[in-house]
Amino acid sequence: MKIYIIRHGETDWNVARRLQGRSDTDLNENGMRLAKITGEAFLGVPFACVFTSPLKRAVETARLVLGEREIPLIPDERLIEVSFGEYEGLCSKASHYEIPDPDFPNFFEHPELYRTPPGGESLDQVEARTAAFLEDICSRKELEDQTVLVSTHGCAMRGLLNSMCKAPRTDYWNGGVPKNCAVALIESHGGERKLLWENRVFY
Repeated sequence: MKIYIIRHGETDWNVARRLQGRSDTDLNENGMRLAKITGEAFLGVPFACVFTSPLKRAVETARLVLGEREIPLIPDERLIEVSFGEYEGLCSKASHYEIPDPDFPNFFEHPELYRTPPGGESLDQVEARTAAFLEDICSRKELEDQTVLVSTHGCAMRGLLNSMCKAPRTDYWNGGVPKNCAVALIESHGGERKLLWENRVFY
């Protein structure tokens, strides 16, 4: 099995650096453009199905990548973005910082020190559910020789990839949040999984 994993395209909240999490935002025009360009790069990839976060920005990215192809889209809650709880929608930009916790930037800069917001989800929880998703689809006999697309989010994408390499919490981001429409490729055969590449963009 080959598993292509993509982060959704750009949204207005990405540009403003607002915490999106579970907030159901739409792609902006640039986000749609990036997804279409990425889709052109994968016109020859024979996707059997697409697993997607149920949030609109991930579903729309998947549809734009597929273009005119009639391929099943399967929503899966395990691919949803991390919840920021009470902090959702707040701006994290230094020039317009709205988050009550002054140490929130640890989420990006020092994830080992990150404190889960009230009502939010921990990084351990994100890694556990995304790892369960990967284990699930890799064990499905009907997908064993297929190629699938997974459309998700920045934090969820890193949780999924980290479940393969058991990265320490200090290296959760592996150098930074994946760019919008960044893609990774995993190969799975006989219970063995290998990350072939990651953080590729096609625009």
